[in-house]
Amino acid sequence: MDLSDRSSSRAAEMLVVKLRDQTFGIDVMSIREIRGWTSPTPVPHSPTFVSGVINLRGIVLPIIDLAARLGFPKAEPTFRHAIVVVEHSNQTVGILVDGVSDIIYVSEAEIQATPDIASSNAKAFIRGVVPGANSMIELLALDAIVPTQQRPAA
Repeated sequence: MDLSDRSSSRAAEMLVVKLRDQTFGIDVMSIREIRGWTSPTPVPHSPTFVSGVINLRGIVLPIIDLAARLGFPKAEPTFRHAIVVVEHSNQTVGILVDGVSDIIYVSEAEIQATPDIASSNAKAFIRGVVPGANSMIELLALDAIVPTQQRPAA
């Protein structure tokens, strides 16, 4: 088998998370850890999708409410919720999800484009869809989920 054959069948590991009645995938290579729900400290004037910050072994970790980030009503977390700590573009953030269910392997051939009927906002947050027997797994685009660091206007 030559290298081109191997690259076309390359599989990526995805952590499958639940949010409402939907299933999403996060690339395992971006995940640092999975934690149980910890109530964050609110930060004044933060975006509506930021629940606040928690102390993660001496590091101030912002918590992104994935539901709010995707345009759904904000989550009302319970002990069943989870925080998926991801590192992306030199930033570490926690992503609040309803739960974590599985790790799957997905080949590039299995990933289908986000449907054209979806809004441009939806396409920004979802980098592709993996059809399953009973559900669709939407692959999150961390570039859009994790906000870039911005400096306040002078």
